[in-house]
Amino acid sequence: MKVIEKITLIIYSNLMLIMSVVACLIVFGWLDVNTVMNLVANILVGETSSKVVLGVGIVFILLSIRCIFFDPTSKKELEEKQGILLTNDNGNLMISRETLVDIVESVTKEYKMAKEVSSRVELDKENNVIVFVNLIIGSDTVIKDLSSDLQNKIKEKIKETTDLDVKKVNISIKKAVKEKAQNN
Repeated sequence: MKVIEKITLIIYSNLMLIMSVVACLIVFGWLDVNTVMNLVANILVGETSSKVVLGVGIVFILLSIRCIFFDPTSKKELEEKQGILLTNDNGNLMISRETLVDIVESVTKEYKMAKEVSSRVELDKENNVIVFVNLIIGSDTVIKDLSSDLQNKIKEKIKETTDLDVKKVNISIKKAVKEKAQNN
């Protein structure tokens, strides 16, 4: 949501809250209807206040029309959220984020020292792929070697399977666990 839309939503929500509270106070008889009517009349008749009310009213009318009839998310924004759209002479190919995450996790699971893995993929405006991998590893793992090798393998696998270049592979080691001794 854009900043202007957020500010407008906050103002609109506050106005609705005030109007609802006033309506409840009138219904319960804790506020006199004539008092409210006189206040509203003074606001609408005043030279400066009436112009402010008119301006705010017009802005809310236009924003309401926009929200009712026009979808604020563009088709391109929806495609970016879903994944990467590749186009060639034969048609289109949509590669979803989930597909990229599955590729990353399948590569990571090939490493025995990686005990648990979770990952996410982000796409920037130029469709550059940025991978985030969270790992729980065995305590005897050489982290520097694992991370370097894993970063290279993830980049290679995504390039091989999707023909996309990976800008970054960020690895976070959450925990190193001691392996249980095996009884033979």
